[in-house]
Amino acid sequence: MSGVRAQQKQKTRQALIEAAFNQLSAEHSFSNLSLREVAREAGIAPTSFYRHFKDMNELGLTMVDEAGLTLRQLMRQARRRIASGGSVIITSVETFMEFIDTSSNQFRLLLRERSGTSKAFRAAVAREIKHFILELAHYLETETPCDKHHAYMQSEAMVTLVFNAGAEALDQDAQQRGELTERLIWQLRYIARGANHYGA
Repeated sequence: MSGVRAQQKQKTRQALIEAAFNQLSAEHSFSNLSLREVAREAGIAPTSFYRHFKDMNELGLTMVDEAGLTLRQLMRQARRRIASGGSVIITSVETFMEFIDTSSNQFRLLLRERSGTSKAFRAAVAREIKHFILELAHYLETETPCDKHHAYMQSEAMVTLVFNAGAEALDQDAQQRGELTERLIWQLRYIARGANHYGA
């Protein structure tokens, strides 16, 4: 019975996270969300919220972790696609743009809270971006002529560029996003070429 209860609790917790993500938009940031609205969308009473999260801040930090994890998992899938013959940069950029398209509110949260007013949120986003940089750096060190130091610097430059492009892509139509994707691919190629030249 306790196993069923634990499952139900996890399901409700996930429903609260999804409800909060659903309420984010270009006009509606996390700081605008109310506990009551989130609980209502998740189908629970507001008082039941506290069985799952201490407060809205704890929910927000969990959302940052989830958004970062979703993105890292997608990029791992991209690297598996690359292993079976795809272009590293094209596959990675296309995968990232799919994330912007299908999980725009998750990316919006990372983007906003990266420079938001909460120190805890800024630290959480910085931690997620650092994970992302380290995973890419490890891949570059393994798969390219770069040593550890140059692989890390290349990864940091690439992630910065990709996140900035993602911020632009959020408000673009399909044609503009296609042009941005093409520019981003070339910019990443320039970084990779330079890293291979200096880091080999």
